[in-house]
Amino acid sequence: MSTEKYIHFDWAVKRMLRDKANFVVLEGLLTVLLDEKITITEILESESNQDSYDDKFNRVDIKARNSKDEIIIVEVQLSREVYFLERILYGVSKTICEHMSLGSDYDKVKKVYSVNILYFDMGTGSDYLYHGKTEFKGVFTEDILQISRRQLDTFRRWPAGNIFPEYYLIRVNQFNEYARTPIEEWMEYIKDGVIKDDTTVPGLQEARERLKYISMTSEERLAYERHLDNVRIQNDVINTAKSDGLAEGRAEGRAEGRAEGLAEGRAEGLAEGRAEGEAIGAKKEKIENARKMKAKGLSVEDIVDITGLSIDEIKLL
Repeated sequence: MSTEKYIHFDWAVKRMLRDKANFVVLEGLLTVLLDEKITITEILESESNQDSYDDKFNRVDIKARNSKDEIIIVEVQLSREVYFLERILYGVSKTICEHMSLGSDYDKVKKVYSVNILYFDMGTGSDYLYHGKTEFKGVFTEDILQISRRQLDTFRRWPAGNIFPEYYLIRVNQFNEYARTPIEEWMEYIKDGVIKDDTTVPGLQEARERLKYISMTSEERLAYERHLDNVRIQNDVINTAKSDGLAEGRAEGRAEGRAEGLAEGRAEGLAEGRAEGEAIGAKKEKIENARKMKAKGLSVEDIVDITGLSIDEIKLL
């Protein structure tokens, strides 16, 4: 394994890979993920693409096209968001509308792929890569609805649901495999910044030459190290609050469980006590998270998005 130090993906994609000359790296990731040749056309400038102290809470949007001229929107999401799934649905819907001229026929609708790289724990699944798509399934027969031959000749879509967006959720923290396949090699780099010396995976070959830490200027290294420190602080705040909240929740749950157990039975009382204790612990975790984030200067709106607490609750801290 190489001892070369490479720039982490979350930093590179927000800075260096936004240079057109380095698009080949991201094109390699998309080619491996979607199993077809992908070409990036542009970085979509938006309020999310900011160079600021708290840019670790932002996302990067990339626009690409495949061999069928279908649009691909890539979003690198670094922060915890309460309404994350709703946001990606809104983003895809907006993209479809933006690429249709006023008065255009509906045959101008382009397919959209939403690729979301998540540097936070979302959901409770055991896999690191999830794929979602729309299909029309018979309520009684359970068959999949197909389009007619005439429609197939016109739109080249089979089955009927293929016109609808597809979603990829890459849960970085969930990847713990030994890298054997191209997508696993990409995951190893995305999570830990590791690239094999003998890699032949699209994009990673180029990354070995373009994303070396040693090639950064002193100013770039300073900004990069500050970014890594910010990410560590964010993770420490969340993990510490989570541990404290779980410990307090378990203790209170046991106490309340014993009290209820005297009246309604030990088993039922402990179950209810633990459930209530975990709820209390979760609430305390959110409050403690919010208090620390507020102390670090995050805006009330950002704290609301991250913790799910109300504005009034945060203002009282």
